[in-house]
Amino acid sequence: MCTFAPGREIQQLTSEGDMKILITGNMGYIGPSVIQRIRISRPEATLIGLDTGYFANCLTNAQILPECRVDVQHFADVRSMSEDLLRDVYAVVYLAAISNDPMGNTFEEPTYDINYRAAIEVARKAKKAGVKRLVYASSCSMYGFAEDGAKTETSELNPLTAYAKSKTLAEKDLEKIADKDFTVTSLRFSTACGMSERLRLDLVLNDFVAGAVASKKITILSDGTPWRPLINVKDMARAIDWAIVRDSSAGGDFLAINIGSNEWNYQVKDLAAAVAEVIPGIEVSINKDAQPDKRSYRVSFDLFKKLAPDYQPQVGLLTTIKELRDGLEDMGFKDRDFRNSQFMRLKVLTSLRSKNLLTEKLEWTTHCQEA
Repeated sequence: MCTFAPGREIQQLTSEGDMKILITGNMGYIGPSVIQRIRISRPEATLIGLDTGYFANCLTNAQILPECRVDVQHFADVRSMSEDLLRDVYAVVYLAAISNDPMGNTFEEPTYDINYRAAIEVARKAKKAGVKRLVYASSCSMYGFAEDGAKTETSELNPLTAYAKSKTLAEKDLEKIADKDFTVTSLRFSTACGMSERLRLDLVLNDFVAGAVASKKITILSDGTPWRPLINVKDMARAIDWAIVRDSSAGGDFLAINIGSNEWNYQVKDLAAAVAEVIPGIEVSINKDAQPDKRSYRVSFDLFKKLAPDYQPQVGLLTTIKELRDGLEDMGFKDRDFRNSQFMRLKVLTSLRSKNLLTEKLEWTTHCQEA
């Protein structure tokens, strides 16, 4: 395990009264926004990052190394996290994940190990160590194929992929661990989008904007009809900020809650049209012969609006598209073949595997240490 503590002396930051927050998986797509949000909203907090570093080099238009905003950064595998890291921690934010369906399908067992089994083990260790809050980054994808109206938190779950199934299993076991002294909030996020210091382009809206910027073309791989709820990464961070301090009177000791906005339920073809509105002169092609996409669902966010009125999504669709466009243009982005590039998280992992830097379990090999 490698550790660094940028900026300030550790002893100064761990004085009595400081809130210590441990964020696992902080070096991914969402992590930089989460760190920025908490750093601003809770300036007195000691922020501790823990990440295995798969995507550490996937920086995009970052002015500084995002991890300079945490007080301590641990490079370690969440599957073997030391209990010592939980000493005096108030809240754990569990972002660590194999984070989409293509990666989950390719690396199925590591997906269950990281998204499910390790999450439960961290929760147990955290509870034993006296941690008060655990925030788990879950997903609305567990609703699967659902055309009978917007899904609420009490709707039947229908996870179709290893990724969605891992999140579903984790929620069930986390509910058993939660109690009056250990509040657990499982945030069922909409599909993420928006600019990041570690941008991903294997997400539907990000993909469309990248295509528009690089080639003036948007290629819809489906027939355009599937429904997706979306949320900007900044608004994901806002929801996590709420969950860190959520009182059990607002939802109970364990709460699984849909995170997003009712206004952000879109069909894929409508997202492409919105991108074309912001970036004129775009050619949009739809694969009318595509097999039906079973990942189609609309979601109700009424409960989130009721419980967290001050933490509702603030970033609109057109603003998100403009931020993505501007960010990509600032990077000089011109890669028409980006779907085969390092902007796709699966490509990063398969590249590391091909170089024998990761095992089939996605653990770092000794070759990595020698490289």
